[in-house]
Parts: sequence; structure tokens; C-alpha cells
Amino acid sequence: MVMATPGTGPADETAALALYRARCGYYDLQLAPYEALRRCAIEHLALQPGQTVLDIGCGTGMSLDLLQQAVGPQGQVVAIDQSREMLDQARRRVDCAGWHQIELVCSPVQDAALPAGADAALFHFTHDILQTPAALDHVLAHLAPGARLAVCGLKWAPPWFAALNPLVWWNAVQSVTTLDGLDAPWAGLAQRGARLTVESLFGGTLFLACGRMP
Repeated sequence: MVMATPGTGPADETAALALYRARCGYYDLQLAPYEALRRCAIEHLALQPGQTVLDIGCGTGMSLDLLQQAVGPQGQVVAIDQSREMLDQARRRVDCAGWHQIELVCSPVQDAALPAGADAALFHFTHDILQTPAALDHVLAHLAPGARLAVCGLKWAPPWFAALNPLVWWNAVQSVTTLDGLDAPWAGLAQRGARLTVESLFGGTLFLACGRMP
């Protein structure tokens, strides 16, 4: 099991690339327990046929099937990840299924070529990205007014469930390079105008934040 040594400063892009390169072989197994949360997040996007959705930090592409079903053959799914090893697995998933409305972009999110006026964005277990201001600014600049957002992942449990925080830490060191913002990972989006409703789950160790841009 590969672990990082996350601190409280900015996300470390180099460390993240090494971490996800090492995890790509068992990443799907690690994320499988959160599949219900993924499905719930995507349902909250309320995608319609023909729309465009951004899959931010798409990993191996575990969300792509649900997203492409929702937007249909006339829609578009743009999936971004900076890890080439992760995106190679996503590409194999796309090729095997024969999906033609999915574009895979290998790039740090803040530098990615994104379509203008996307209808929605999914952030599924993307803590480092949520703590990278340039990445958030870049994504939000490419969303249409009123675009829907669904954000989910780990968070520190509240004081009355503090005994669960070692479990949060154990999971975090396998997936993030910074613990900064883990009390409210969605805060950067909210500060940029996102109108989010936040639900805490599993004793406050997980969250689901859904809503819209103005």
C-alpha cells in the first residue's frame, strides 16, 4: 500500500503524480466502497441528453459510464486527469465500451483545454484539486451560468465523532498530498460563488456537496 506524507500546505503536483502512478493498479478496488456515493453525486447533477459535463480528476474513468449514459450520444463528457497511467486505464475503458462522446484530457486541471459553457462538473474524491485555487478558477471559468456541481470525498469528522478521524487520516494518506482544507473541502467552490448544499455522511467522515453556480 502506497502512502503519502501530506502536510498542511498547497497540494504537491509532483508527489500526486508519483502517488497515483503507484496506485493505478488497485485504484478501482480502493474506490469501490464509495460507488454508492459516486452514483448519488452523478444523480444530483441532473444531466440531460445533449449536455456537456466535466469529470474533474477522473482517475481510471469509473464515472464515465454513468456520465455518458446521462448525456447520451449527442452529449459530451470531458474527463481530465494529470496522471497518464490513470488516463491510460480510462482510455482502455472507453475503447472497450465504444463510447464516442468522451474526450480524455491528460493535464493538470489548471492547464487543461476545456470546452466553454459546460453544463455541469463532477469532483469525485479530488481533494488536492479542490485545494488548488488555479484549478478551481479554470474549471469555473468554463462552466455555463447556473451550471450544476457535485462534489464528494473525505473530510474530518466533527468533534463529537473525532474518534473516527484516524480512519480519515489513513484513507487520506493514500490519496492526497495536503490535509489543508479537510474540514470543509468544498469551501473554495463556495468562496467562488457556488451555491452548495452539503450533506455529511458516515459520522461526518464523508461529504456530498451539490448545487449550482450563480
